[in-house]
Amino acid sequence: MARITAGLTTSHIPAVGAAIDLGKTGEPYWKPVFAGYEFSKRWIAEHMPDVVVLVYNDHASAFSLEMIPTFAIGCAESFQPADEGWGPRPVPVVQGHPELAWHIAQSTILDEFDMTIVNRMDVDHGLTVPLSLLFGQPAAWPCKVIPLAVNVVQYPPPTGNRCWNLGRAISKAVASFDRDLKVMVWGTGGMSHQLQGPRAGLINRDFDTRFLDGLTKDPEALAKIPHVEYVREAGSEGIELVMWLIMRGALERAAREVHRFYHVPASNTAVGHIILENPPR
Repeated sequence: MARITAGLTTSHIPAVGAAIDLGKTGEPYWKPVFAGYEFSKRWIAEHMPDVVVLVYNDHASAFSLEMIPTFAIGCAESFQPADEGWGPRPVPVVQGHPELAWHIAQSTILDEFDMTIVNRMDVDHGLTVPLSLLFGQPAAWPCKVIPLAVNVVQYPPPTGNRCWNLGRAISKAVASFDRDLKVMVWGTGGMSHQLQGPRAGLINRDFDTRFLDGLTKDPEALAKIPHVEYVREAGSEGIELVMWLIMRGALERAAREVHRFYHVPASNTAVGHIILENPPR
């Protein structure tokens, strides 16, 4: 049977992708950011999944204000890098896993989640930057990827508790898939940041640290954080952290932390990253 082996979270800052694409990772400003992922690149090479369920938010590439699903799963064979206004990133086409994606869609819908099924979708930096941070610049991504887009752009976004429970439902779905697959769940976005208004540039290191601590020690408490607290403490874009709870909900309660990285600033935001492993079977 398929099993979830690990999960990780990471920011998906577009400027990080540009630094990779333009060969700037060794520059003084960017070098400390990418140094935080060196362990992660070695770790994932040793624990390569067959499939990654990658939780991210679309930035008006596949969806617009005309149509905003709360949760949308990509069930296609492949997903092209999106043109975000300056051309698509020079990264490989994302290869999907339609069989597992359809199984997750069916299982979560029958568990009463209103999952939107998407059979054609371009994927933007929210999805491709995390892949670049973990896999570098390969000719092809080394595993299949199932995009799971979450609305954290237009109010109301899903609650942390709803995202936690969706993670639990994904865990159940994967465990019932009758193929021997190693699956990881990645949660992306965050950490504290605000891109507009009088609080533009907000970074709350204390809140971010408590959130990282909670992912390992008390994730159920994180699931209870209300929307207003994310906005107050982590900025208007800090709500992206609810996507990390999908990852955490998909893991076992006893998952252990194997790596953590936090750095400020990177393009006026905080970079957060954590890796959690499920207990071995």
